[in-house]
Amino acid sequence: MFKNLLRIFVGLVLFSCGKEPIPKPKGDLRLEYPNPKYLRFNTSCNYSFDYSDFAKVENAKENCWYYLNYPTMKAKVFITYFPIKNDFPLHVKEVEKMVYEHTIKASSIDTKTFSYPERKVYGNFYELKGQTASNIQFFVTDSTRHFVTGNLYFNSRPRPDSLGPAVDYVKKDLLHLIDSFEWKSK
Repeated sequence: MFKNLLRIFVGLVLFSCGKEPIPKPKGDLRLEYPNPKYLRFNTSCNYSFDYSDFAKVENAKENCWYYLNYPTMKAKVFITYFPIKNDFPLHVKEVEKMVYEHTIKASSIDTKTFSYPERKVYGNFYELKGQTASNIQFFVTDSTRHFVTGNLYFNSRPRPDSLGPAVDYVKKDLLHLIDSFEWKSK
């Protein structure tokens, strides 16, 4: 009987030793978005461009100001228009001020300059990395009469890892918007 108890005790000791159970981390959803089909944005404003059919164009409070609303992503691109009245450097300075206000939270800011002289379309595209409120900002100008800005915002906390796929999708859309951008009055 003592031998049986000893065997049971030794068996329990051998099989009960194991690793502590560790809870599994919460998983993030895998976000996939459709291939964009582009529509032409054409109004009475001095500019036109292509935008993804995944977004909806909404009027903002000012004339020739719009939102590109991505409702399933809870994202908006704020598009603003300003006529240039001998104040071009002031507009550029204001955009740069808006971009560099994010340096507190941004891990990096990538700037790309673009120039399409045949269409008189010039500007900068800013991609802000890290936990910033705005992930992408840009401006488009003809440098003499028109100035358009765009700012991407998500209606959520800035979490670069989980927002990454959405930011990448909208980034491609905005680069296409810039590539297709045209001024109506030359």
